[in-house]
Amino acid sequence: MPMAAVSRTPDTTKASGVAVPRRRPVRPGSSLSRATRQRLAADLGLLVVLGAFVLPLVWLIFASVDTEPSMKVAPPSGLTTENFSNVLTDEITFTPMINSLLLCGSATLMTVTAASLAAYPLSRYKARFSRPYLLTILFSTCLPITAVMVPVYGLFVQVNLIDTMHGTSFFLATSQLPFAVWLMKNFMDGVPIALEEAAWTDGASWLQALTKVILPLMGPGFAVVTVYSFIQMWGNFFVPFMLIISPEQLPASVSIFTFFGNLGSIAFGELAAFSILYSTPVLLLYILIAKRLGGGFTLGGAVKG
Repeated sequence: MPMAAVSRTPDTTKASGVAVPRRRPVRPGSSLSRATRQRLAADLGLLVVLGAFVLPLVWLIFASVDTEPSMKVAPPSGLTTENFSNVLTDEITFTPMINSLLLCGSATLMTVTAASLAAYPLSRYKARFSRPYLLTILFSTCLPITAVMVPVYGLFVQVNLIDTMHGTSFFLATSQLPFAVWLMKNFMDGVPIALEEAAWTDGASWLQALTKVILPLMGPGFAVVTVYSFIQMWGNFFVPFMLIISPEQLPASVSIFTFFGNLGSIAFGELAAFSILYSTPVLLLYILIAKRLGGGFTLGGAVKG
């Protein structure tokens, strides 16, 4: 029995002697491709993360100028500057901010200085125990500060460093030093050793080569370590809360606790205004060195010729 001829539509058409594949028409209501679904899911996740960061900032701005602030993220019912006027006093803002600048500034200076000196031999000399030492340093950054706070408090009492600015600054620098050493060493690896050898040929010592050749060339990395260390110390509440007792020496990260009253009462307007003022030094520091952070190492041609 003869079979009926079945006509098939060719998948390709010839145009000027070249076979061009024919595109299949997209049916309306067809499901999205897997790549499109993954991209939409990633965009949705990024929007959620963006909202988690933006909504608190929007609340700070609205509550700081609201006549009747609350926990709701809503436009202010009335505009006022009374919240800023209430917190712009020596006792609430100026003295704690100065204490924070002295405390975190000195601790950051000690951190970047010690990190530079510690990262130099780890970057320039190959030793048998360099990698285990670096892994130990990295592991020490994972230890919670609460795990060592009790013995540190007892030690500070024994050596008369409790309730002192320099003692608290020293401990802040020590707690931030491991991660600073790790970052500084990785940035220092990006500076060609040939530049340092040229400085040695001209009669420079290793300290002069470090301060006049390596550190100026790794400016972006040095800025990253400085900003990261300062921000971590600026927002630290637990360490100064435990080691500083005198109210006149408390930094702003601890004095912000005074806006939380008894029985769950919170001065939302003053808290929002103080939080904006408290964030200003960190923002100014970032703006001042933003150009150096966006630089990077362009030392590829420095060793040619």
